[in-house]
Amino acid sequence: MAAYFESINLRGFAHWMRIQAKEEHEHAMKFFDYLIERQGRVVLEAIDAPTTNWKTPKAVFEDAYTHEKKVTESIHKIVELAESEKDYATTVFLQWFVKEQVEEEGNANEVLQKLQLIGNETSALFVLDGEYARRSSE
Repeated sequence: MAAYFESINLRGFAHWMRIQAKEEHEHAMKFFDYLIERQGRVVLEAIDAPTTNWKTPKAVFEDAYTHEKKVTESIHKIVELAESEKDYATTVFLQWFVKEQVEEEGNANEVLQKLQLIGNETSALFVLDGEYARRSSE
């Protein structure tokens, strides 16, 4: 998504997505480290290539928001499994992700809502792009 935004000269949106990608990598590593700590074995399998082209910036964030909701659903299923297995340590570990997904969905939805409000207003899109260029990773 960052590469798409770079390709259409919306570097603020690209910056937003780069920070998001970094956060997602950190989240993945939390799972990786937890599995190792619990004497699990991490096996990475092939995944489908991501989408690389969209018709509008709004379409990008529709996909991002949909993906965040899918991640939330997946985490909830893992929580349900951990609870059914009485794996209390994993249940506690997963609570961070449950709370984090509220923020993740909210962030993606906030941008999507703003893009819906501005519609086809190019000048507003550039203002929003400038705003997202200032997003920090902290």
